[in-house]
Amino acid sequence: MARTRSASPSRRPPSAPASRWRRRLVVSLQICIGIGVLALGALAIAVYVAMSQLPSFDSLKSSPNGQMIRVHAADGTVIVSMGPSFGEWLPYNQIPQVMRDATVSVEDRRFRSHIGIDPIGVARSVKVRFDRGHWTQGGSTITQQLARTVFLNNQKKFGRKFREGILAFALEWKFSKDQILELYLNKVYYGGGAYGIDAASRKFFGHGADHLSLAEAAVIAGLVKAPSNYSPTADAEAAVGRAGVVLETMRETGAITAEQSADADVSGLKLAPEPKQNSVRYFTDWALPQLDTLIDETTEPLEVWTTLDLTMQRQADDAIRANVPSGAQGALVALDRGGEVRAMVGGKDYVSSIYNRATQAVRQPGSSFKLFVYLAALEAGHKPEDSIVDEPVTIQGWSPRNDSRRNSGAVSLRTAFAYSLNTVAAKLGQEVGFNTVADMARRFGITTPVNVHPSMVLGTSEVRVIDMTRAFASVANKGVAVTPYGITRVTANGQTIYTHEVDRSHVLVAPYVAAEMTDLLQTAVNTGTGRAAQIGRPVAGKTGTTTASKDGWFLGFSSGITTGVWMGRDDAKPIAGLHGGTAPAKAWAAFMKPATASRPIEQFDTQVTLPEWQLEPDEESYFGQPDNGQMMVDENGNPIEQGAPPVPTDAQTGDTIPRPDADQPDATQAAPAAPPQQMNQDWINRVTGRDQPRDQPAGRQPLTRDVPRDRVQTDRYQSDRNQDGRYQDGRYEDGRPNQ
Repeated sequence: MARTRSASPSRRPPSAPASRWRRRLVVSLQICIGIGVLALGALAIAVYVAMSQLPSFDSLKSSPNGQMIRVHAADGTVIVSMGPSFGEWLPYNQIPQVMRDATVSVEDRRFRSHIGIDPIGVARSVKVRFDRGHWTQGGSTITQQLARTVFLNNQKKFGRKFREGILAFALEWKFSKDQILELYLNKVYYGGGAYGIDAASRKFFGHGADHLSLAEAAVIAGLVKAPSNYSPTADAEAAVGRAGVVLETMRETGAITAEQSADADVSGLKLAPEPKQNSVRYFTDWALPQLDTLIDETTEPLEVWTTLDLTMQRQADDAIRANVPSGAQGALVALDRGGEVRAMVGGKDYVSSIYNRATQAVRQPGSSFKLFVYLAALEAGHKPEDSIVDEPVTIQGWSPRNDSRRNSGAVSLRTAFAYSLNTVAAKLGQEVGFNTVADMARRFGITTPVNVHPSMVLGTSEVRVIDMTRAFASVANKGVAVTPYGITRVTANGQTIYTHEVDRSHVLVAPYVAAEMTDLLQTAVNTGTGRAAQIGRPVAGKTGTTTASKDGWFLGFSSGITTGVWMGRDDAKPIAGLHGGTAPAKAWAAFMKPATASRPIEQFDTQVTLPEWQLEPDEESYFGQPDNGQMMVDENGNPIEQGAPPVPTDAQTGDTIPRPDADQPDATQAAPAAPPQQMNQDWINRVTGRDQPRDQPAGRQPLTRDVPRDRVQTDRYQSDRNQDGRYQDGRYEDGRPNQ
């Protein structure tokens, strides 16, 4: 009897493992499908929500892609337009076919067939990414670029790309292909501030985009990829090469024939000339960044009204270019009495150098810094007529010397300032305190660091031209602070959103201190170091020159206008013959004479009083040539030898007047073998022969220093007039006898 073989219960059918994996695969597929359905549902919802929130086509046509700013001069003239530039809006049917074809061919050749995102383009971009190791091709469609241009930014982040895709789907859902292309061609950025094909066509070719040629369309279409790299005004060769790529792509897509591609002469295109950039850009580059702190409006077009006087600006340009030494640069700032910047020149040519030396450069001011030394002294109680001894001085191991290498003995502060005596400035600085001088400089608007070494009185701290001009303007404003400003008001859509108000409440020094300082500044121009700045009306100012003639300054004011001029090399190398009293003072006068011509002559509170030395009939100073700020000091303020000065001789005997040996080591501190004669009144009397007995008319006494200076100035003695000259010997100019 056959035995029936029963299946072992422990054995499983051979197909069991396959069935298990099959079930798992099915479940996984079901989960993926479920997730996909949910994702599609979420995507559809997101697209629907985005589409419902999209503006209408007409709204998108009128919305700007940035803030347009028009800047006006004081007379209302538009001097510069900043920000995006939009041409005329061209409807789809007015856009040349070659422009449409060029754009679609080079940017999105499957534009007519995709739904906002091109899967083939994305796959190609990913493949190139893996082949080259970095992203070199974008897979963005025209629709995606439009979404990014209008609603997003250019950040390369996944979140931005995801939102871009959602918006692209929404745009495709809401608008037709023709509408999308119309929006794109009228809003995309083409470089040079131009948004849209009409603005680009006008910028690069000088005509509207409604009649672009094939070659012109190829150039414009090629700009979208990299506007700054392919701009024809920036790199014509790169623009021609990119246009060739566009033409070849158009031929490949069938938009043009090979013959049409060959006939398109891209290299022969004539570009519209770039508008000339002039020095007003120095002003606008300084003024416009201030809008960030003045207003909150960042989208609406703005009209900015400024203080710039175009006539004065041209005069400033001419003055700098005509007087600046060869190889050097120059800067000028002119302020009106309220702080209005009427002219600003930051260099000889804005096109070749946009660096604004009037507001950005920091240079040593030389003797012009003595303004703060004397302000501190006057505030401490000194008067212009006060006597101070010009003598060798050593302060903390520093021994300044005058440019003449001589000392003049007892002089007035007015004389010391007029002839820029360095020893007197050092003594005043030591008396009032170098910290006090530094505080005075900061009080008057110096924003750069001010050192408190003794040599600081000679201007060894670096300053800006606009700050120094501001300080002089505050003196001219009777001691009330003047703050430079360039923007008077701002309007948006016809509404005024900002108006500047001048603050006249900040008093820096007492009015009498400012008046006394003006007295000293007048003297420096009338008979001292700034004589080249005379313009036929009252002027107050000061020169400044630094070590080895690296910098030359003149700052001063007249008839309500305060102007500062600086000249020098950007690399701070010496310039032969550059002194504050030469080219800078001449440029100042060349600007100020026409700038003030239409203004009434204004007298200062104090009439100019000449220093006592100038009372002598000899035109030359007995105390050496004026300093003109030429005192050369090193970085520590110690003087540097510039050649021995002329050797003075006695007019009566012809003997050489001894002076310290300049070649002797430490000549400033070593005692000379024979002490030099002090050039005081006794010395003047001797060299002019006044110490010799001579007949005096009855009742007349010799004129001496005991006569008050104001009387000496107003009642100056005349001994060389006769009856025919309407002056009798022994009488003053007003005819009064000398009693």
